[in-house]
Amino acid sequence: MEIHGRWDPEFDRVAELMHDKVTSGDEVGASVYVSIDGEPVVDIWSGWKDKEHSSAWESDTIVNVFSGSKTVTSLAVLMLADRGEVDLHAPVARYWPEFARNGKEGAEVRHLLAHSVGLPAWEPPFDINLALDIPGATARLAAQAPWWKPGTRASYHASSFGHLNGELVRRVSGKSIGQFIADEIAGPLRADFHLGLDDPFSAKVATVYPAPEDGGPRIPKSATAPSDPEDGLAVEREISRRTRLGSFSGQKRDPLALYNSAAWRQAEFGGSTGHANARGLGRIMTVLANNGTSQGVTLLGRDTIAEVFKEQFAGIDSYYMKPIRWGIGYALAPQRNKEKGPLPFLRPGSRTAYWYGTGGALSIADAERGMAISYVMNQCQSGRGSMNGLYYDAIYDAL
Repeated sequence: MEIHGRWDPEFDRVAELMHDKVTSGDEVGASVYVSIDGEPVVDIWSGWKDKEHSSAWESDTIVNVFSGSKTVTSLAVLMLADRGEVDLHAPVARYWPEFARNGKEGAEVRHLLAHSVGLPAWEPPFDINLALDIPGATARLAAQAPWWKPGTRASYHASSFGHLNGELVRRVSGKSIGQFIADEIAGPLRADFHLGLDDPFSAKVATVYPAPEDGGPRIPKSATAPSDPEDGLAVEREISRRTRLGSFSGQKRDPLALYNSAAWRQAEFGGSTGHANARGLGRIMTVLANNGTSQGVTLLGRDTIAEVFKEQFAGIDSYYMKPIRWGIGYALAPQRNKEKGPLPFLRPGSRTAYWYGTGGALSIADAERGMAISYVMNQCQSGRGSMNGLYYDAIYDAL
């Protein structure tokens, strides 16, 4: 299988890996992008948009990156902070008055970005149609009591993050989160990232396939086990249980049909429905890795970037029941040793911000090395079958 694009010779192994995985069928189609000091050193793609091999993966092919979308939504909020339009330490209610209800009066903007605001899901009943009504679903979150005192613990806001931060962007900028990204991030950076596709069945869009197990965003079984009063993590397990009932993670549906539907692709879920290729996502993450600048365009100042790496929480995240360090808008790599977190292959780094999407999409900024990494694919993977760690290791081994 031919590998398209270009890469510097020291990254030959990355291209070989893609060749092997597409040829074997482990990958259907995929793209990888790496920049160092703002310059691309890997920009490759290969494979197919569909399992029938009726359409080749092209330079401009895009696919749903699921929670990789959160890295772009976080950048939008950080840009408003950089402009002085948002104070990360101010109450959310300063910009969104209706949010100051049921114990959230003191909840700060940074809590929204650090998954610590206490609204990891909707109170049941919940279904996907509720979330698709973005104004109504967002109003429900604003009225909801937090599940803990904001800022005191963290649990990944898998489904609600986009609604919460998207509304903040709308209140401050007057634009929907999808429009803000199009006008002020993707457009200036010439980045193929789209939140809310105008043409949901464009020939550019690859079919996304669930992982062999079930393919949907999910909570580990250990996180939803029955609570034991003697269990030191009983509170975390209960949060996970409630989250499952009130988010995409616990919904019974056909993931192949849902994630390729017009409704999903057109929705502006700032945490879930972004469609991109690795180059588009990578050009955006280069902003964090390259002192705020990508493609010759400066979107953030260094002081704002420094805020990203200020730890907001470190410990067991209730959603994953695994250790995570949350900064402002991004998870942070372990500082000293590898950890059994959501991406256990991550190497320690003092200034590495990251997140990933269901099935394996990666979005990483290693500001210490000036390096951004992105990987997207249309065959979702999970557990030991995930290939994101293989690409990650091949990239770091080449340095």
